[in-house]
Amino acid sequence: MVSGAQRFCSSLSLVLVLCLLAVTVPVHAQVRVKDIADVEGVRENQLVGYGLVVGLNGTGDKLDNAVFTRESLVGMLERLGVNTRDQIAKLQTKNVAAVMVTGNLPAFARTGSRIDVSVSAIGDATNLSGGTLLVTPMLAADGEVYGVGQGSVTTGAVAARGASGSSVTRNVPTSGKIANGAIVEREVAFALGAHDEVALALRNPDLTTARRMEIAINEAVGPNVARATDPRTVALNLHGLDVVDALARIEDLRVEPDAPAVVVIDETSGTIVMGANVRISTVAIAQGNLTIRVSEAPEISQPEAFSRGRTKTVPRSTISVDTEHDHKLGLLQASPTLRDLVASLNALGVGPRDLISILQAIKAAGALQADLEVR
Repeated sequence: MVSGAQRFCSSLSLVLVLCLLAVTVPVHAQVRVKDIADVEGVRENQLVGYGLVVGLNGTGDKLDNAVFTRESLVGMLERLGVNTRDQIAKLQTKNVAAVMVTGNLPAFARTGSRIDVSVSAIGDATNLSGGTLLVTPMLAADGEVYGVGQGSVTTGAVAARGASGSSVTRNVPTSGKIANGAIVEREVAFALGAHDEVALALRNPDLTTARRMEIAINEAVGPNVARATDPRTVALNLHGLDVVDALARIEDLRVEPDAPAVVVIDETSGTIVMGANVRISTVAIAQGNLTIRVSEAPEISQPEAFSRGRTKTVPRSTISVDTEHDHKLGLLQASPTLRDLVASLNALGVGPRDLISILQAIKAAGALQADLEVR
């Protein structure tokens, strides 16, 4: 038998657990500063190079059409001590393809570290699978070489062709990647620890978010350390503090980001995305279309026995008109939250395509309290 005291203790424990859950669950979603802002000046640099992929199974460039591939092949062989200038007309290999090699040089990348690169055909090669990229210098915008790429190309594509000309292709076989396919040869100098004043740049500019970041940083690091200068920038004056230590503490702070009310519509795919701050005023909506359906049901006409008639197929057409007369004028109530708005729109019982037209009409009527972006 369970005593009354034990039942009371069990009930009290349950109440305490529920109270703790209510306290620990955040009301608003908070994110780390590192997930919404970057340190100004700390950035990647794009690299590009031109090279040759060899070892293809007859799917490379046709040298008669791709002159740049032929000249690059001849030049490469000359650098390796093989002279083919006199026999250039006899070069008919189909195992070589000219490619562009691209990659991003991360911030603080050191000499000898490796980065991933992408390889894309620029000639009439049909498949780069199984090929090997030869040594390719990779240049930045200043024309200097910052990396050298080489390695086996993986495309993740499947291509098959039959003798009769039929073919099956999955993914894109003319572009691929090389994991850790380039070695960094030159560093981009940036002495982060030598700066007492740095700035955080918000990825999505917003004055409210910048102000919240300023308050959070000043409370955690010290007064007058952070100052929001515009919707994108929060300036930091570290007053002689260790820059790396201070930034490590700042980037782990939690801030609730704010965002404007925006509805994004992609008419091509019928996609609708709404922000959490989208609101709508009370509005009445009537939506319906005239639908005409024509269906063909041919019938067989069989003549009577011993008659001289013939069996024939007689067309039979059925036409129906649906005016959606049962769809009445609907009242869309004012929505204080996004959940209420979605529930109200779903209550209309329309598809995404019709919903796009309805949202555009609501915006034109001045009842949609958000920016409407159509792409």
